[in-house]
Amino acid sequence: MNILITGGAGFIGSHASEHFLAQGHRVIALDNFDPYYSPDQKRRNLNVALQNSNFRLVEGDYGDRIFVSKLLQSEKIELVLHLAAQAGVRQSLVDPLKYEKVNVGSLISMLEAMRESGITRIVAASSSSVYGNTTPAPFKEDAPCLKPLSPYGATKRASEIFLGTYNGLHGLKAIIVRPFTVYGPRQRPDMAIAPFTRKILLGETITLYGDGSSARDYTYVSDIVDGLSAAVNSSPADYGIYNLGGEAPITLNDLIKALEKATGKTANLQRTSLQPGDVERTCADISRARKDLNFSPKVRLAEGLEKTVAWVREELRREGKAV
Repeated sequence: MNILITGGAGFIGSHASEHFLAQGHRVIALDNFDPYYSPDQKRRNLNVALQNSNFRLVEGDYGDRIFVSKLLQSEKIELVLHLAAQAGVRQSLVDPLKYEKVNVGSLISMLEAMRESGITRIVAASSSSVYGNTTPAPFKEDAPCLKPLSPYGATKRASEIFLGTYNGLHGLKAIIVRPFTVYGPRQRPDMAIAPFTRKILLGETITLYGDGSSARDYTYVSDIVDGLSAAVNSSPADYGIYNLGGEAPITLNDLIKALEKATGKTANLQRTSLQPGDVERTCADISRARKDLNFSPKVRLAEGLEKTVAWVREELRREGKAV
């Protein structure tokens, strides 16, 4: 297929691009290189993909309806893998209108471009942030998700609803995945594991929010890509929502211990109060994804941390920092 991957230079997007290229698909990566984090890191993410003749990088905004419509038609796109978003729970509390504009408004513009171009298939990434603190664990996809704790989570839930609307109105075949706390090489610097690893290796202080009892269902990036691949290649439904999680929630305190073991160093910790927007726990029920997508996480935390630590060490060496 000819696949358009929005956010194709990002953390998950770059891994997905390499995966689908390896499967023999043609990949067009659309990215606007938003400065939320380093555009240079995003460009490095594409070093492997850019060596493949079936890969094309296009710089632009997925919310530009006319631009996207022309791109869909000129590249003869058959499916959109929508990974782009304005990410970050805490920053969404600072500028919620920007998150609404990018995560909801721009999505609608892209869906209109798809409708105009006759593109009928999309696989879109939502987030475990839609569940908030009121959903009983383990989280099931049919939970109402009426009280996300952050504007980010609210915009991702709204995007799901609009995809359902376009499925009902226009027959758009839309598969939505809800990734749970993705980590691994190329992880965004505003997330936990890679920045924590960096600070431990450099002997810098890590600020921990809360008492360390909060827990996350960490999921290694290759497992997420496997789930996306199943949704692209073998999804049986015209519309569906699927959790993609690691099935093994771990507390923040235990994560720090695991990182100390993986790095061979002791973390310097500073504790402060839990931040607004942070959920207490995430825990995915993946029975639906296991049944429909044959999804099952393969990478255990210790192995994933080992690979992440190796990547962080490479990044530090590239910066000329001895670790």
